Amino acid sequence: MSQEQPFADQAVIVTGASRGVGRALAIRLGELGAGVACVARATDEARFKLPGTVDETATAVTEAGGHGLAVPCDLSRPDQIEAMVNAVVNHFGRIDALVNNAAVSFDGDMDIELKRYELTFAINTTAPFLATRLCRPYLAETKGRIINVSSAAGLAFFSPMMSYGMSKAALEHLTVSSAAILAEDGIAVNCFRIDTAVASEGFVMNAPDADHSTWADTSVAAEGMVWMLQQPTSYTGKLESMVGMAQREGIMAEIADKTSSNSPSTSQWSIDRGRGLA
Repeated sequence: MSQEQPFADQAVIVTGASRGVGRALAIRLGELGAGVACVARATDEARFKLPGTVDETATAVTEAGGHGLAVPCDLSRPDQIEAMVNAVVNHFGRIDALVNNAAVSFDGDMDIELKRYELTFAINTTAPFLATRLCRPYLAETKGRIINVSSAAGLAFFSPMMSYGMSKAALEHLTVSSAAILAEDGIAVNCFRIDTAVASEGFVMNAPDADHSTWADTSVAAEGMVWMLQQPTSYTGKLESMVGMAQREGIMAEIADKTSSNSPSTSQWSIDRGRGLA
């Protein structure tokens, strides 16, 4: 494993990889030599309103120097999650890391439609749980790592995002619980909480009147997650604030001088405007 390609010969699953932070992370891992399974619903043949597909990201990973694999998957369906994990193992022969990044958000608090409430939890919480359980034996072999991508919305109420916030709070509980359970297998599990404005396509679309020039590029979040994936497996059970980690570790320089995640000028304002940070 060279200094230039610290992820050479490793296989990493990144969900929500068709755009935004997931795409940025996948490409950065490709630059560092990884094989990256790019997981999402959007494909070249089945596109969505927002730009980006798993096929495009997988191609970009390969062009960056890694090995990109496009894995179409509806994360609200357990059978497709199982098929996704099997496809990754069949292709790469191993799993070294799982990044549960995919998430959805719908407006509505107590009045949210039940089907949207259930879909929020299916993708934001149940899918990471199932992916963790299914990847466990393979991650145990590689002494691998899991990152769950959370949001400051999981810490407090921001209308109209109650269900989204609940799902992220549950994801953080999954992080600390699975970290304790999987420690016996040598698997590290941590949470990367996005608590400052990041200019993903969905966030920008949902906050059209905001000053996007002040927002961090998606590559900044990717930098923070790469740092977490490079830590020893003894680094586990952490619920990391993106801003706090930038200040403490001297990484993600673009946001390192921002205030803590409790500042209304960063996380709280961003959530109110953006309908979800992760």
